[in-house]
Amino acid sequence: MENEEVRVGVFICHCGRNIAGVIDIKKLVEEVRKIPGVVYVEDYVYMCSEPGQKKIIDAIKRENLNRVVVAACTPSMHYETFARAVETGGLNRFLYEMATIREFSSWVHYREREDATEKAFKLISSTVAKVKGNKAYEPVKGRVVKKVLVIGGGIAGITAALDIASAGIPVVLVEKTPSIGGKMAMLSETFPTLDCAQCILTPKMAEVARNPGIKLYTLSEVIDVEGFVGNYRVRILKYPRKVDPSKCTVCSFCERVCPVKVPSEFNRGLSFRKAIYIPFPQAIPSSYAIDVEHCTKCSACVKVCPVGAINLDEQEEIVEEEVGAIIVATGYDLYRGLKLREYGYGKYRNVIDSLQFERLLSSSGPTGGEIIRPSDGKPVKTIVFIQCAGQRDVNHLPYCSKICCMYTAKHVLLFKERVPDGNAYVFYIDIRAGGKGYEEFVKRIQDETGAVYIRGRVSRVYEDSSGKLVVEGVDTLSGENIIVKTDLVVLALGMVPTLPPDLASKLKIPIDENGFAQEVHPKLRPVEVATSGVFIAGVIQGPKDISETVVQASASASKALQLVVKGEIEKNPLIAEVNRDVCNGCRICVSICPYNAIEMIEGKARVNEILCEGCGACEASCPVGAITLRNYSDSQLIEMIKTALR
Repeated sequence: MENEEVRVGVFICHCGRNIAGVIDIKKLVEEVRKIPGVVYVEDYVYMCSEPGQKKIIDAIKRENLNRVVVAACTPSMHYETFARAVETGGLNRFLYEMATIREFSSWVHYREREDATEKAFKLISSTVAKVKGNKAYEPVKGRVVKKVLVIGGGIAGITAALDIASAGIPVVLVEKTPSIGGKMAMLSETFPTLDCAQCILTPKMAEVARNPGIKLYTLSEVIDVEGFVGNYRVRILKYPRKVDPSKCTVCSFCERVCPVKVPSEFNRGLSFRKAIYIPFPQAIPSSYAIDVEHCTKCSACVKVCPVGAINLDEQEEIVEEEVGAIIVATGYDLYRGLKLREYGYGKYRNVIDSLQFERLLSSSGPTGGEIIRPSDGKPVKTIVFIQCAGQRDVNHLPYCSKICCMYTAKHVLLFKERVPDGNAYVFYIDIRAGGKGYEEFVKRIQDETGAVYIRGRVSRVYEDSSGKLVVEGVDTLSGENIIVKTDLVVLALGMVPTLPPDLASKLKIPIDENGFAQEVHPKLRPVEVATSGVFIAGVIQGPKDISETVVQASASASKALQLVVKGEIEKNPLIAEVNRDVCNGCRICVSICPYNAIEMIEGKARVNEILCEGCGACEASCPVGAITLRNYSDSQLIEMIKTALR
């Protein structure tokens, strides 16, 4: 093909009025026709549509095109769409390029029609210059291990694991706590249907335990990941449970004789548990575990266990698993209320967070579902809910956690059902109820419960001499100062992702400015990250409710199945390659590669084609110019710059 005449076809998309409303398409077409090597130009209102793609396919065949440029939106949006069309037309997909004239021209120069048109021409011209130097490549192929690792045993991890196992692919599910279930297991009811959280979650938990295709590791963490997409080697650290789940009958004899009491994590410190404990009655595995940190090794539990299930000498263990894909669903925690000193969290026992209130509401909670003050056990007659606590605040969390308006409305309803003569106040900034039936749910609570919704911020919370909490705030609608005396204050603290930095680093998961995992594209690839074979689900990607989490978990499972089910992977071949005749073996590229894709063979660098993501760090660092990126050669880039500057 090197000696073949280059015949470039350029296809310009109007994108409705997104492009055509700013750029003079007719003039642009006329100018593009004059570019050397361009033999065919066509514009269409929606080039990504079926008729638009057909125009590309037909033109390739009719005009004998051997290069294609599509001037439209971004490659992240529609590269694959047009690549498939190009292949259908009989042309190798790597002989096609996209020129981004929407984001780089019409959108940013919407008031400058003439300049926008000129810039679009330069973008197309430089892209034509690049595509002329492109070479045809075939996808890189490699073996895939037919097994998936799911990290995190909340509702996202459970859903993903069950979906994958139901397709016949083995799953390794790793959870760091003694039981799967996550934060959803702490909830009393779920909005807007008010289903019992345990009733809809625990059957799925039991299904995980029964499923022969799921290998469950609890009290475990992923400590190392090696390999590449389709072939990951994972090391898992199993902390000692010191109770054999296969023998434990949950008779509770051990718990009764244990002399040590510590605050219960599951009940958010509202009650105590023993050093040998089961997190909650429906826990999976259905077995006790020993809190190594607080156990005194008195052996009282060992003496009373009727089945010999307890082994105080059990040690940590490292196990290894080989998997083809990884789903990360490590969940969330609440923003630390201790940082909000003005609200008295941590200072006053009757200022609690939303999950603590969920435990008060739960029939299996520390109070059996009775709403009482943690400080003295007296019934709660007046309650204040403070929404957006530490959220939408540049000093704390700048973002909205999305679910707080809904669960606060649920809390108001459940409070009024338990305490019909009680008074409920809600301080809010504005109500955000985006979801099926959500707006109607909030309106129902506002209309039927008699709760007082106050639009405004709370300035401070303090305790008076009688032990009552005093809430001071401002009603921003009336401009009046508000003072409410109350028995209990509930803070709607924001959601923060619990994605361990070391795990993110090992898996090469980019993190955004708020600590959430950064997806490839929020609309088109919301469960994929920059590292091939690694997928995300749940709140680590961004705040979301249970239904959205379940949908995303199933999407991640689907993506993982697409990868592993064939047993073979096809990967983009536009990666780095080494000229071994030029390489001097300096190893700079080895140390700088963020994907560990370069190794030294007989004193020369060699690129692992499956591991390489084509980031270009090695090419930029090579002191002798021995490394190049396929279809991104220096000569191509120089020609693009020259063309754009003419």
